[in-house]
Amino acid sequence: MPKLSSPRRHPRPTPLDRVFYALSDPTRRGVVQRLGRGACPTMTLARSSRMALPSFTQHLDVLRDAGLVRSHKQGRVRTWELVPGAMDTARHWLEVQRDLWTARLDQLDAHLLSLQESRR
Repeated sequence: MPKLSSPRRHPRPTPLDRVFYALSDPTRRGVVQRLGRGACPTMTLARSSRMALPSFTQHLDVLRDAGLVRSHKQGRVRTWELVPGAMDTARHWLEVQRDLWTARLDQLDAHLLSLQESRR
């Protein structure tokens, strides 16, 4: 299986590339799910993972670079939150794909029904 490359290595990753890359990792998807319930400090987010804090913050950086999360710092505490509408590009792309495949399946269904009718 070919190794997936980071969009940072791609000459010009699109926003859609960045979002799908960010969501391709289960740790990052878990962060997005957790932040869906509300803002959360880095240390609270990191406790749910089984990795060193520097490694975990790299995941937060990927999510931030994709525009999915943002943070603010108050004193020594950095708090993360989801960016509203950040997944709209991916949602739109998925909707277009769903509509395409729904139409193709409808065409296949019509074709199979016509074959069945012609056999009668």
